[in-house]
Amino acid sequence: MSNFTDGLRNAWKIDELRQRIGFTALMLVIARIGAHLPVPAITGTTEAKGAFGMFDLFVGGAYGNGAIFALGIMPYISASIIVQLAGAIVPYFQKLQQEGEQGRRLLTAYTRYITVALAFAQGLAVALSLQSTDNGAGMPMVLPSMQGPAFVMMAAVIFTAGTMFLMWVGEQITEKGIGNGVSLLIFIGIVARFPGAIWGELSNIGTGAGQRNIIIELLMVVGFLAIIGLVVLFTQAQRRVPVQYAKRVVGNRGPASTTSHIPISLITANVMPIIFASTILLVPSLLTQLAPTSGAARFVAQNFSQGSPLFETVFAVMIIFFTFFYTAIVFSPRDVAENMRKNGGYIPGVRPGRDTEEYLDRILFRVTVPGALFLALIAVLPSFMRGLGVTSGFADFFGGTSLLIMVGVALDTLKQIEAYLLMRHYDGFMKSGKLRGRTAQQTIGSN
Repeated sequence: MSNFTDGLRNAWKIDELRQRIGFTALMLVIARIGAHLPVPAITGTTEAKGAFGMFDLFVGGAYGNGAIFALGIMPYISASIIVQLAGAIVPYFQKLQQEGEQGRRLLTAYTRYITVALAFAQGLAVALSLQSTDNGAGMPMVLPSMQGPAFVMMAAVIFTAGTMFLMWVGEQITEKGIGNGVSLLIFIGIVARFPGAIWGELSNIGTGAGQRNIIIELLMVVGFLAIIGLVVLFTQAQRRVPVQYAKRVVGNRGPASTTSHIPISLITANVMPIIFASTILLVPSLLTQLAPTSGAARFVAQNFSQGSPLFETVFAVMIIFFTFFYTAIVFSPRDVAENMRKNGGYIPGVRPGRDTEEYLDRILFRVTVPGALFLALIAVLPSFMRGLGVTSGFADFFGGTSLLIMVGVALDTLKQIEAYLLMRHYDGFMKSGKLRGRTAQQTIGSN
C-alpha cells in the first residue's frame, strides 16, 4: 500500500505526467456529461432490458438516458474488430498491414468509414427502440407529437455524431493523455454506475429477515473479492516459453549467448471476444425494432433475451469461438517461429522451423482453452447471480464483462504510469526502492 501511495505522490512530481492525467480526467468528464444530455423530444429515462441492458452497460447508461452518446464507442470497436478480422482473411487488407505507416493510415480511414455506417444503422434501431419504450412514469420516452420518421432520422444522425466525437476523444486520450482512450471510455461508463449499484444492493438489507440478509450480503462481498482475485490472476497469467539465441562473439570476451522468453498470455484476446459476441447478439434485438409486432420479434423477446438459457448458451459458445479466433489473429506461431529462425533463436530441445511452429501452436491451444472457458464463465455469471436474488445492477457491475474490463483497463493504465515513473528514476507502484538509481534503459529492458 505504501508503494502505491508513493507512486501516486511521485506521479504528481512529473509535469508531463500530471498534465496527461489532468487531460485524461477532463476528457472523461466530457464523455460522462454527454451520456446525460438527451436528444430532443426525450421525456425521461428508461431501464434497458434484455440485450439492450448489456448494451447500456457498455455505454455507461447513455442508452437509458436517451443521450447523445447513446451508442457510446461501440460502433468504433466493432469497426476495429471487423478491420482486424479482414486483415486475417482478405489479401488486400493483409497487404495494407505490411505497408507500414501508409498502410496504417488507410486502415484507420477504412475503420472510420465503417464506424459511420455502423453507427448510423445502430442509431436508426436505437431511435426506433426509444420511440416504442416507456419512460417508467406511464409516458413514452419520445413525445408523441415528435414520433415518426423525422425523429428517427434526427436521432440517428445525432447518435452517429456522438459516436464520432467519442472516437475523437478516445484518440486524443491515447495521444495526449494516459492509457488507452477507447478502453477508458468504456471503463468510466461502468465505474459511473458503481454508486447506484451499491446503493441498490444495500437497500435490500433489512427487508424480510434482516439479520439473514446482512449475513448474505457479507458472504457476497467475500465472493466478489474472490472473483476479483480470479480475474486479476487470469488476466496476468502467462506461459513463458524459453528462447535461446545462438552464440556470438562480443568484443574480446569470446562467444556469448542470450536467453529470453516468449510470453503467451492465458487470455491473449483479452475482453475482445466478449465485446464482439455481445455486439453480434444485439443484432436480433435491433432488427426486431423494424417490425416489433412480427413473430420473429415475439420469439426474440420471449426466448432470446438476456438471462434466458438459449441466450446465455449461445453467448458462451460464441465467446469461446471468438477467443480462439481472435487469439489466432493476435498471435501467429508461424510468424513467431520464422522471426526466431531469422534472428538465430531456438527453443531448447525443439528444432527451428516447422517443429517450433507446431510446438508453439500446441502450447497456445493448451493455454487458450482455460482462458476461453474462464471468459465464458465470467460473461454468464451475472445471470446466475440474478437468479440468486442479487440486484441486476450489482450483478452486472461485479459479475461479468464489466469486472473484466475494469481490471484490465486499470492494470494497463497503472503500467503506463509505472513506465513514466521508472523512465524518470522514480519508484513505481509495484517496484521497491532497489530500482532507484537504475537507468531508464535498464529498467524497461528488464521488463
